[in-house]
Amino acid sequence: MASMVRWVEQGLTLLADPGMMRPTMNLRGKTVLITGAAKRLGREIALTLAGRGADIVVHYSRSFKEAETLGKEIRCLGVQAHLVQADFNPMRAGISKQVRDFAKKVFRKTSSVEVLINNAAIFYPTPFETISEKDWDAFMTINLKVPFFLAQVFGLRMQNQKEGKIINLADWTGERPPLRFIPYAVSKAGLVSVTKGLAKALAPHVQVLSIAPGPILPAEGATMKEQKLAAEKSLLKRYGNTKDIANAVRFLIEDSDFMTGSTLYVDGGASLV
Repeated sequence: MASMVRWVEQGLTLLADPGMMRPTMNLRGKTVLITGAAKRLGREIALTLAGRGADIVVHYSRSFKEAETLGKEIRCLGVQAHLVQADFNPMRAGISKQVRDFAKKVFRKTSSVEVLINNAAIFYPTPFETISEKDWDAFMTINLKVPFFLAQVFGLRMQNQKEGKIINLADWTGERPPLRFIPYAVSKAGLVSVTKGLAKALAPHVQVLSIAPGPILPAEGATMKEQKLAAEKSLLKRYGNTKDIANAVRFLIEDSDFMTGSTLYVDGGASLV
């Protein structure tokens, strides 16, 4: 009984010791880099975090007009928007060099990045019998290799500054690959594994997490039949919306500082069907 009392007292002492506790991140004044931020989900995340006081680095590839419009909207919220173009080309060698060159452009705009959100990805159907090596390499490069090397470059700087968060946008299909999207699903499954590895590599000062969305936005070019089928595959029988994911990102940054290596499913129960 006495040993139990001592154990409880020790626990209470640790909880009461400010040196053993750490406040959650306040986004005001922080800089957030979002890849593929100009449109769709990235755009919603950018506006949500800018609304919380964060300066935003808007990465875009070819969507300059959309990025420019987003930049203006972000600045109207009283924070800074830095537009940085980069086309991570899977057909060119040296992805890690492409990433380092991109990082140099980012740090010409801002002195630090406290949050990295790996949102950019490619997504298109690949029927099994038509999958080519070019398809496979494109998915593994854009959806997996680029996020890893971005996390390496920016994560090591976060580690040195003893503060940072990295959030990878995965997908529930990484757990259960649909037949027509095998390379895509494999790349997202790999991103979940990368999240766990990065969490170990960058601990204790940098938290690395992933979010696995379900049906949030219809795939570009999807027919009404395909959209309906995607909704029916979730337990809630409907699409979510971009705000659901943006709010999940905000939660992982501002409201939780004792999670790392985890994947948060925001999928309407699709992964359970």
